[in-house]
Amino acid sequence: MAQSMPSIDAWLVEAKADPSFRACGMYLIHNGTVRETPKAEVRGIETDGVQPGGKVGSMVFSYDRAKVDAAIDEARRLPGIGYVRVWLNEGELSVGDDIMLVLIGGDIRPRVIDALQQLVGTIKNECVSEIERPA
Repeated sequence: MAQSMPSIDAWLVEAKADPSFRACGMYLIHNGTVRETPKAEVRGIETDGVQPGGKVGSMVFSYDRAKVDAAIDEARRLPGIGYVRVWLNEGELSVGDDIMLVLIGGDIRPRVIDALQQLVGTIKNECVSEIERPA
């Protein structure tokens, strides 16, 4: 069963109350959601899920907590990064449901953008399982 996503506003308030805020000149948020278009179509890759031209009706989403924690620790060690927070959903998710929320704070835009891209990429490619089910 899908969980409710935490409040982005509350997360930002907490991030700005963290001691790291003095060095953070930027915060970026990634909110991943279940889309109707299959991964095989938008990414142009072979999957065991819904094929190009089909529609996704739901997704079974799970993750490896230890791998996610390691990815978060790695992101926190990147130059200029002062704040990292991640929430992941679990279970059978419908189109439009939230999959993940990632917040990264750091000193300058290029470092924060790169850190967000790296962390989300690591989570998506190494830490989660996404099984698309047809509509």
